[in-house]
Amino acid sequence: MDAKFVRVGTTLIVRMVGELDHHAAEKLRTKIDAKLKREGVRDLLFDFQGVQFMDSSGLGMVLGRYKLVSAKGGKVLACGLNQRIKRIFEMAGLQKRITICRSEEDALSGA
Repeated sequence: MDAKFVRVGTTLIVRMVGELDHHAAEKLRTKIDAKLKREGVRDLLFDFQGVQFMDSSGLGMVLGRYKLVSAKGGKVLACGLNQRIKRIFEMAGLQKRITICRSEEDALSGA
């Protein structure tokens, strides 16, 4: 798993490429949490465009960041979900908590 972090205003964008499995989820969680604490970020946008696989550890990482961000009054969004990742979100009920957008541009514009 490779991840790039970009800050746009008060939103941290996490662009992921690869497989979001147990090992990747733990490393990514640590990096995101550090950035949320240090950089004055309010909202979090996960870009799944480059993610081919996600397991329950990935779901847990996303849900944990949702709880952390929403406790501070922020919101979590996701974009770039392929059909496989979208189905995982739906089975877990994440789409009820996390706004799913078509693209980063839509997410950042509030579309």
